[in-house]
Parts: sequence; structure tokens; C-alpha cells
Amino acid sequence: MQGRLSAWLVKHGLVHRSLGFDYQGIETLQIKPEDWHSIAVILYVYGYNYLRSQCAYDVAPGGLLASVYHLTRIEYGIDQPEEVCIKVFAPRRNP
Repeated sequence: MQGRLSAWLVKHGLVHRSLGFDYQGIETLQIKPEDWHSIAVILYVYGYNYLRSQCAYDVAPGGLLASVYHLTRIEYGIDQPEEVCIKVFAPRRNP
């Protein structure tokens, strides 16, 4: 299921993979490691101006590493800010 941000990224030709929504309804996207910097700048310009949290974990023993970013659009007067979760999977040999 594609969310609003994923549709916007597709419309602008930005490569990603939609991972659906988490249990709170937050859209989750997968970005390639080499695209993360440019996508992060684009998301900031789009309005995601607050890094709520960042964490990393082993996907599998000896396998990929995952870096997870929870971004939020903070705007004056908005009670329910829009959030997105970005996952970047990197090879262990070159994280």
C-alpha cells in the first residue's frame, strides 16, 4: 500500500520502496544508502524538519545493517504533525 509521501516521491522520480505503514499508521519507506543524503535534503525541503529518533540494528547475523530515521513535519498550530519512517539497509562490509 502506497502512502502520500511515497506517491509524491514517485511523481518526482525519486527512487525508494514503500514498506507500508506501522501499527500507528506511520508511512515507512526504504531508501538505498547512496540515495539517503539527497532524499534527506528533499524531505527537509518538503517539510520534514525534525528528527524524532534514529536507531540502528542488525537485520540478520552476518547480514545487512539497518539505520532507521523517524522524521516529523513540525508546523505552528498543527496538533497532529505528519511523520515518516525511513529505513536504510547497508551491507555490513561497508556500512
